[in-house]
Amino acid sequence: MGSKNKLKRFKENETFDNVYQPSREELVNNEFQLKGNWRETVFKNNNPVVLELGCGKGEYSVALAQKYPEKNFVGIDIKGARFWRGAKTAIEENIPNVAFLRAQIELIEYAFAENEVDEIWITFPDPQIKYKRTKHRLTNTDFLNKYEGILKPDGVMNLKTDSEFMHGYTLGLLHGAGHEVLYANHDVYHQEGSPEEVTSIQTFYESQYLEHNKPITYIRFKINKV
Repeated sequence: MGSKNKLKRFKENETFDNVYQPSREELVNNEFQLKGNWRETVFKNNNPVVLELGCGKGEYSVALAQKYPEKNFVGIDIKGARFWRGAKTAIEENIPNVAFLRAQIELIEYAFAENEVDEIWITFPDPQIKYKRTKHRLTNTDFLNKYEGILKPDGVMNLKTDSEFMHGYTLGLLHGAGHEVLYANHDVYHQEGSPEEVTSIQTFYESQYLEHNKPITYIRFKINKV
């Protein structure tokens, strides 16, 4: 994407009432007004709040919002030029139960209050295979502790990925730490009984992976308080 196009999208994002772009300082100084107030201020209801981390173009967040109008969805990504597409689609198609937050995922506990979130989706994250990149892996222990802090006690996590490495790493970590694995499948499209919300929604890249017969893996789990 050209820099001119990016700038245009950044400018357009500023006009969208479903996009929130706090500064890093605003977040870490606890000045972000939506923390603890997402339901009341953004969605004007008391429905469950579901996050998608690293939402990319926002297509999964938008599709989930369409499928589950009784829930509120927040797509989170640091790349605003990407989720511009999802935000624009939500406005054009009048989907009121999805919003987008431009923020780094490592600052998530500054954007949401304790027990504010009901469910979290991580869809096709970068597996960060090199050892020195493990601190950026979205299911490492540090990140799980952050998620546990904002999730309700019975909150659920979902990891959907094309990376067998990420799937295996996460499963091993969850079992080792005594977290509760509710469901795990290393090829959701070719095994019976896969959850419908996992197979009925596909990202653009996911459909490409499937065309090349690349297995899509999925884990549903709960983080037990340490």
